[in-house]
Amino acid sequence: MSLEVSFAIAERDVDVSFRVATGTTVALLGPNGAGKSTTLAVLAGLLRPDRARVILDDEPLTDDERWVPPHARRTALLAQEPLLFPHLDVLANVAFGPRSRGAGRASSTATARHWLGEVDAADLADRRPAALSGGQAQRVAVARALAAEPRLLLLDEPMASLDVAVAPALRQLLRRVLAERTTVLVTHHVLDALLLADEVVVLEAGRVVEQGPTADVLARPRSAFAARFAGLNLLAGSVEAIVDDGLALRTETGGVVHGIAGGRAASARVGSAAVAVFRPSAVAVHRDPPGGSPRNALPVTIEELEPVGDLVRVRGGGLAADVTAAAVADVGLTPGTEVIFVVKASEVVVHPR
Repeated sequence: MSLEVSFAIAERDVDVSFRVATGTTVALLGPNGAGKSTTLAVLAGLLRPDRARVILDDEPLTDDERWVPPHARRTALLAQEPLLFPHLDVLANVAFGPRSRGAGRASSTATARHWLGEVDAADLADRRPAALSGGQAQRVAVARALAAEPRLLLLDEPMASLDVAVAPALRQLLRRVLAERTTVLVTHHVLDALLLADEVVVLEAGRVVEQGPTADVLARPRSAFAARFAGLNLLAGSVEAIVDDGLALRTETGGVVHGIAGGRAASARVGSAAVAVFRPSAVAVHRDPPGGSPRNALPVTIEELEPVGDLVRVRGGGLAADVTAAAVADVGLTPGTEVIFVVKASEVVVHPR
């Protein structure tokens, strides 16, 4: 393993452990206050935890006996803001990393020009940061981070402050330069995780609640945040019954949801923990329970309506349904209205936990 992380901070109620393989990008996901930025600060050496074991390429950076200061870790932290040195031009900004590691002026300049070319910013070399757009400044910040030849790259929502028209280009740039580079990325955007990360680690309340390959976690989430992040509904509970190739889930609120068995179905046992997952687009909204084929009917009080493209997302009870604007008008959907979310059993996948 290239990076081994295990630390605890009692004051913040954070206790986190995970590993990152060499050349892998891992995305840290979770709600605000889950411990994502705290984790980056510990890895960068900016925060000293109560207990920690941080090993990078077999070298202890933080443990019970050793704490390597930030400048000696060969880690690079790229934050939401570029934080370029205002008194230096772009070329000198990017050359700062190799110069601080002892490289000569000519060698540092050559390295800086190389990385400016890699991020398509070679023509910006003579400008000062104040003359750069947000997207240009963040490209330069990427070049400066990589010019330092870090063993570990830390990205803290690098596209959060960028205009929506600029972010896609930087995302494609990062996808290219992060290949085979050991990276920990904090993001709140599903596209960042899907396009940049090989694996995801989901944090909730300062604990790791889920970890695995990005596609697997987002397709079959087992935590509430991962489900919301992937745009899915999730109900937690326990297995009520096993019927043919399906499972019935007794939810934490006492209802029963039927679905097809997914994931480790063979490990399912009556009474064992499980989650039911389904897409908002699979949900129909009714005022009264419908008849017909077997369906799941979930009573919900509408809390908010939100436009999502050409549809309207109806939220309530921690669940969401995507319906047309015409359906909103026909059914008379408004906040406070009591409705039934209806979803076919064939659209629900029940995963043992």
